[in-house]
Amino acid sequence: MTKSPWKWVPTLYLGTGPALVATTTLSMLLYKQLGLTNAEITLYTAWFFLPQVLRPLWAPLIELTKSRRWWVVAMQLLVGAAFGGVAFTIPTAYWLQGTICFFLLLAFSGAIYDTAVDSFYSVSLDDDAQQHFTGIRSAFYRFSIIFAQGFLVMVAGNLQLLYRNSISLSWSLVFYAAAGLFIALWLWHRAILPHARADEGRYDWSGDLPADLSDLWHEMRRRLHSFVTKYERRRVVATLFFIVAFLLPEALFSKVSMLFLVDAEHNGGLGLSPQEFGWVQGTVAVVALSLGSLAGGIVVNRDGLRRWLWPMTAATNLPHLLYLYLALTQPGGLLPITLCIFVHQFGCAFGTTAYLLQLIHYSRGPHQTTHHLLCTALMTASFVLPSMFSGALQMALGYPAFFLMVLACGGFSFLSMALLPKR
Repeated sequence: MTKSPWKWVPTLYLGTGPALVATTTLSMLLYKQLGLTNAEITLYTAWFFLPQVLRPLWAPLIELTKSRRWWVVAMQLLVGAAFGGVAFTIPTAYWLQGTICFFLLLAFSGAIYDTAVDSFYSVSLDDDAQQHFTGIRSAFYRFSIIFAQGFLVMVAGNLQLLYRNSISLSWSLVFYAAAGLFIALWLWHRAILPHARADEGRYDWSGDLPADLSDLWHEMRRRLHSFVTKYERRRVVATLFFIVAFLLPEALFSKVSMLFLVDAEHNGGLGLSPQEFGWVQGTVAVVALSLGSLAGGIVVNRDGLRRWLWPMTAATNLPHLLYLYLALTQPGGLLPITLCIFVHQFGCAFGTTAYLLQLIHYSRGPHQTTHHLLCTALMTASFVLPSMFSGALQMALGYPAFFLMVLACGGFSFLSMALLPKR
């Protein structure tokens, strides 16, 4: 009997957000509350993006070895184990080394899970069903982000009140709960996921493993060479510079902005509690990102991308002024902070639409999937390196001067957009 997609599509995408949020946001809040400096936090947590940088190397293996269903089920169990590992090591004497190791495991297993889910979805449903469930999977992905970045952070804050500011215990309980959720999802999907006929590894292993791996390596090198030679040199260089430079301000800004929200007021921060952070950054910000992305797609579909290139570039950078305002005034009420975060996240999502569409345009042609993977890997690498040292820069400059520097770096976004060939 055919298993209804309603039984597994929502729950599959419910599991796509927590691992990402845990490695990009919860880890920073945890380390901040455990006493690490901003410089240490940004340096350590930047490594959790390593799976995204290496995605072009491991992503093809999902379709070449084992079935997508196998990868989905196995990675959900591994994600649950990684959450449990983080929870177990937080109260111990080796909490830093232990949590970093398990966060790295969580980052890799979560990234593989996300890729396997999208691939399994595409081979398990026909075109009509995929179109029907597009909105459903997007909605459950957004809900999973709000759950992890909003609800779980609020729960951690409430547990700290209940257990008289026992930070280690509160976060450990939150991560144990996440582990339990993924074990439950693993049991459910192990029983309910369909076995699609097209869901099999496609690589024809000859029996000579070194020769097979050599052939695979040469194919990857050929596709990499085509990535940098598919257009004339000027366009290739301009596009690569665009990929690296356009998001430089956001790369510097992203981690420090979250630490700024929770940093103590005597350090120049806003001193938000976990509950307040969960509301403004985990709920309001996610809604603003969704609305900004939707608005960006609507105006591009209506007017074309070229008309909106410069407004979108401005929308990506100018809202950083709001954080400069917050750093200079340190408002005591939550309403102005919430409004500033909403406007910033909306503008960032709206403006990033132009960036993502440029990556898609460059990736078109032969080996489109591989080239898009390379574009996103380069994007992530260019994002990670500045973010590693953003905390040290902030500590050297202070929050107001740091946000002013981020605004100045917006010139790289405008320059990289100006150098793109006009088509």
